[in-house]
Amino acid sequence: MKFNKLIPELSVSNFEKSLKFYTKVLGFKVEYMRNESKFVFLSLAGNQIMIEQTKGGAWDTGKLEYPFGRGVNFQMEVADINTIFESLKKNNYSVFVEPQENWYRRNNRLVGNKEFLVKDPDGYLLRFFEDLGDKKLK
Repeated sequence: MKFNKLIPELSVSNFEKSLKFYTKVLGFKVEYMRNESKFVFLSLAGNQIMIEQTKGGAWDTGKLEYPFGRGVNFQMEVADINTIFESLKKNNYSVFVEPQENWYRRNNRLVGNKEFLVKDPDGYLLRFFEDLGDKKLK
């Protein structure tokens, strides 16, 4: 396995609940796990993320309160957002932002994303998108 240059590691309040959410609901694959430290390395369509049970140690920069990760969202490209979106609905997870098509300017081009946002069990904001291509700015 090739490791991405940037891999977020999220502190979670309930390891088992988060592991179930990421694997059973979102469809992430467990690449490896350290049960003794409640740590797992996950992947989905080239996206990589780590989760670990918070321990209140030296790496904590402050008190963790819901929603964790304020001010950041994790954008992840997938081939089809509908599969994940339908799994969330089937498992009774509310979506933070419903699926929508957005076009973002990149220099003299517009880049299209079909995307939605969901909070994980600790409130980390996850943005799943599929690429809609690009077009010249009018």
